[in-house]
Amino acid sequence: MSLLEAYADVVGPDVIAHLRQLARPLAGAKVVHVNSTRVGGGVAEILTKLIPLTRELGIDAHWEVISGEEQFFECTKGFHNTLQGNRTPISNNLLNVFEKTNERNAETLRPTLEDADFVFIHDPQPAPLLRYCPDRKGKWIWRCHIDASHPYRPVWKYLRNFVAPYDASIFSLAAFAQELPHPQYLIPPSIDPLSEKNIELEPQYIQSILDRYQLDPQRPLLAQVSRFDRFKDPLGVIQAYQLAKQFLPSIQLVLAGGGASDDPEGSAVLSEVQAAAQGDPDIHVLLLPSDANLEINALQRSADIVLQKSIREGFGLTVTEAMWKGKPVIGGDVGGIRLQVINHHTGFLANTPEGAALRIRYLLHQPQKIQAMGEKAQSFVRDNFLITRHLREYLTLMAALFYGSRDRIELI
Repeated sequence: MSLLEAYADVVGPDVIAHLRQLARPLAGAKVVHVNSTRVGGGVAEILTKLIPLTRELGIDAHWEVISGEEQFFECTKGFHNTLQGNRTPISNNLLNVFEKTNERNAETLRPTLEDADFVFIHDPQPAPLLRYCPDRKGKWIWRCHIDASHPYRPVWKYLRNFVAPYDASIFSLAAFAQELPHPQYLIPPSIDPLSEKNIELEPQYIQSILDRYQLDPQRPLLAQVSRFDRFKDPLGVIQAYQLAKQFLPSIQLVLAGGGASDDPEGSAVLSEVQAAAQGDPDIHVLLLPSDANLEINALQRSADIVLQKSIREGFGLTVTEAMWKGKPVIGGDVGGIRLQVINHHTGFLANTPEGAALRIRYLLHQPQKIQAMGEKAQSFVRDNFLITRHLREYLTLMAALFYGSRDRIELI
């Protein structure tokens, strides 16, 4: 069975037929995606499956990853934080490292990038590559996965110099978009329903994971699965749990996550979380390897409620994953979480630990509400946030850029 046929079992044959129809005018086109890490984070997870699906449609798709030293990723983590609102200047020395690193990567990637029909550059890390590819023949698209709704203006002004010459840009939500001199597209991210992180699991395997981490299946379980990042607010999750535990003493909490090679702050945040959890045997802080997809799947399926109490969030694919597994989500009222958590229907939005604790108490006292919300959540993801929809919108974007101002496009 081909990949596309496998997805037809999940989304229906009409969806796959539509993808084939959209791809026909682009047959043989060379498409290159560039980001900064092969594993860790939502971008890498999306590209892992998006590339082979695109190839199966007859498009010559490739995935390139830029490399950099510690100072480069220190700088790009600064971009991430300042685009999401931190008012912290980035030193000229780090900016110089950023540009030199991209120039060095361009020397290696230039033949591939300049020959491509479409180049998708993901996030700030490789944004300057366009400047170092003067003989490009194709269309270049900058894809921003970050909540850039309220950026620190000096840093955005600097990055905008690299982004403005692109042929188009993509943001996850309209609120994230910035003024740019080219067309902008809104394409939310997606999950892969057939990946190890999202497939159905045998009950015996789920029980083995609970045993491994000493979790009691007879007691309510809260879980947040995220990188250890301050914007994910793991300390706020612990506070919400502690407040709820005063009324529900049997609850357990799992904070599970890994790191990404382009995030130098993760170990410091992990230490803060471990210190905050110390002394409570019902808080389980799990540092998982990047390939622990089945374990994450099992933990999400075991949870009664999944939290994603972010204070900034580009989209929040862990929210999508939990909803796909039929779990209500209590999420921060920010970014792409708002696009997924429909208040009182697929979960609850909360701005504070107190608000999250109140919703935890409400749901755990109404198990029928947990089930009803979970069913709505799964249906909502099926309709809106699976990778087949994501691929459809990328194909549509490429067709629009390829045909330009032509009034009519024939899709045979």
